[in-house]
Amino acid sequence: MKNLGNLMKQAKEMQSKMAEMQQSLQEHELTGVAGAGMVEVTLNGKGDMRGLKIDPSIIDPEEAEMVEDLIKAAHADARSKVEAYAQEKMKEMTGGLDLPPGMNLPF
Repeated sequence: MKNLGNLMKQAKEMQSKMAEMQQSLQEHELTGVAGAGMVEVTLNGKGDMRGLKIDPSIIDPEEAEMVEDLIKAAHADARSKVEAYAQEKMKEMTGGLDLPPGMNLPF
């Protein structure tokens, strides 16, 4: 039964670390860019958009589709940075163990 108690203690520690990591992800911000910096999208580590910056020189009603595409590209760039950051944090938390393919963080 001593091992069961030890296992329960480790599970609580892991749960606490996971909560800390989730809080860290919520607070950390990463910015994706597109169009050589003309569009920037900032997301927190959970993927929520925190900011959008558009260079005024590209705001032309005739070019709305281009601006929309740049926003999507900047968002994709930021999202990939968020995913890489979350993977790095998970590696730190699990002592460097890689997650199996397809196993993602719960967010």
